[in-house]
Amino acid sequence: MNGAIFVAGHRGMVGSALCRALEAKGLGPVLTRTRSELDLCNQAAVEAFFAEQQPQTVIHCAAKVGGIHANRSYPADFIHDNLAMALNVIHSAWRHGCQRLLYLGSSCIYPRMAPQPLQEEALLTGPLEETNEAYALAKIAGLKLCEHYRSQYGVIFHSAMPTNLYGPGDNYHPEHSHVIPGLIRRFHEAKAAALPSVSIWGTGRPRREFLHADDLAAGLICLLEAENPPDLVNIGSGEDLPILELAKLIAQTVGYEGEILTNPEMPDGTPRKLMDISNIRSLGWEPRMGLEEGLAAAYEDFLGAECRVRSAN
Repeated sequence: MNGAIFVAGHRGMVGSALCRALEAKGLGPVLTRTRSELDLCNQAAVEAFFAEQQPQTVIHCAAKVGGIHANRSYPADFIHDNLAMALNVIHSAWRHGCQRLLYLGSSCIYPRMAPQPLQEEALLTGPLEETNEAYALAKIAGLKLCEHYRSQYGVIFHSAMPTNLYGPGDNYHPEHSHVIPGLIRRFHEAKAAALPSVSIWGTGRPRREFLHADDLAAGLICLLEAENPPDLVNIGSGEDLPILELAKLIAQTVGYEGEILTNPEMPDGTPRKLMDISNIRSLGWEPRMGLEEGLAAAYEDFLGAECRVRSAN
């Protein structure tokens, strides 16, 4: 990677982990912009940024993200914002001579009932999970943009599909968070209030895979250092567990000793999403952070975030 590297979405969990990893390896200089400084949904603003800065490498981590509740409540926002960001960044990067762009998708791009573990070839072979269809369609469009710009123009624009992520800087919002940060908050608050039980969405049977954001950042740098990477590469831990077992692990981490109930009236989402990570492993990358170690670090991050909020108020 020669020249300036633009990390789009540097304040998010993935972007901040990536900036830490780039700094540790002495790569850069790294260009960053906050949303108030550069709205990636604004085509003219993105075009002006690329015309002025002309980064040689772009890592597109920026996204509008959320859990099942957020995806079901705001599908138009999810498809619009993620489509707009992908189109603006990818096209302007090409127009202004960027030769390397890495776009981040999500494991939800794969069909709901695709064979497990999920292989890259499963893309577009069946219907998507309806609870996050809008987000998934936007992400599929972004990775297909990269694939076709690479094919037509010869630029190395490629994509990585991370599994469910967690780590420092996660979103702990009570309604709009993903499963790990959401459960961390719920068990923490239940412990503080001495509640006898906590109910989780769905049956607790769906299996999910989780990867720490720092492991993902190392995987992204591995892809960027590959001379001729595949168009699409999965990045995950290679292991999954039922949501109910995850909830028990988080309750243990937090120190909550009450009962954990399931609520089958709420949607489960996709039954299973385990990634086949043989392609990224063939490039020399391996996940390093175990789930129990990662959950302990995530809870510490949540406590720090809570302290900062209280101090600000």
